[in-house]
Amino acid sequence: MICGRVRVARRLSLAFGALTLERDGTGVGTYTRELLSAMASLLPECLDVSALVQAPSADCLPAAIEAWQVPQSSGIRRAVLGKLPVPRVDVFHGLDADLPVSGPRAKVATIHDMSVFDTPWAYPAIRARGERLLVRDSLRRADAVIAVSEFTADRIRDLAGVEPIVIGLAPPSWARCASPAEIVAVREKYALPSRFVLQVGTVEPRKRPDVVAAAARGAGLACVLAGKNSDTSAAPAGAIGLGYVDRADLPALYGAATVVAYASEYEGFGLPPLEAMACGAAVVASDVGALPDVVGDGAVLIGGFEVAEWADEFGDLAAGPAELAALRRAGLAVAQSLSWRDAARRTLAVYESVGLWARTGVA
Repeated sequence: MICGRVRVARRLSLAFGALTLERDGTGVGTYTRELLSAMASLLPECLDVSALVQAPSADCLPAAIEAWQVPQSSGIRRAVLGKLPVPRVDVFHGLDADLPVSGPRAKVATIHDMSVFDTPWAYPAIRARGERLLVRDSLRRADAVIAVSEFTADRIRDLAGVEPIVIGLAPPSWARCASPAEIVAVREKYALPSRFVLQVGTVEPRKRPDVVAAAARGAGLACVLAGKNSDTSAAPAGAIGLGYVDRADLPALYGAATVVAYASEYEGFGLPPLEAMACGAAVVASDVGALPDVVGDGAVLIGGFEVAEWADEFGDLAAGPAELAALRRAGLAVAQSLSWRDAARRTLAVYESVGLWARTGVA
């Protein structure tokens, strides 16, 4: 595959649909940022590489990737920008399902979850309908589909009859174990209680912060929420809401928590618990979607959302230093076994499978 070992009739071209790229983006934004960063160090010199990005995020691209800039947008407007024709390229990879209507010789789409089909109640009705159309169109037109987990792959097979390639994610590059001094500083910065259960992420019904808050209270622990809406009336009563937290503070915040909880009702992958594990946290998560495969034996899984069961687990861990330390070590081992470089290598192999080299005169 490497161009140095073959004769190339003309230069090859690869483009990414990276409208989700953000400097501090989470979820799909993390996937976009980390995959492109890992990919940049592996790209052969015979490739001209570009990415469709929103203008404010252009400087987040690795130097090896040229920016195709479009205005900053969201919602329907961003979806339309992701569908517009692009210049002729050999392979286009839509990193969040979006594929242009014309331009690429071959198309690859990453599907992160099928939540707009499985949990449409979690979205505004218009958005759910629009995203279902977008995902169906990408699944129909893509030459190869990447799913981020076996769970998402199964849902794609069930709902669309398409056979995807599973390439999992890894912890982001910032996720690491904080030093004791960093943990002390974060405790002081956010006036954190001595013992608490932490949940990081947007406060929304699907993430069940109500269960976490009630279970923490039942276990005699404080509940701290960090992320969008966590400092608004959307947060459950009695929880300490920090709002958005600087990404630089997250490793120490995870390290300060007695337990990190993730009580989501649906996950196509589930990066937050993996991030916490990479930071040395003891994680308790719901046994749903892709989470069992993602966390492996590095977290405690709970089936269902009975507050008493979650409270018992929080209380047992808080009262058992040895068990807590063992869970921290197990989670760290699982997180350290995953690599964005490996994900990038496997993604490059997908481009080869759709003919990136054969289509362009490689002999």
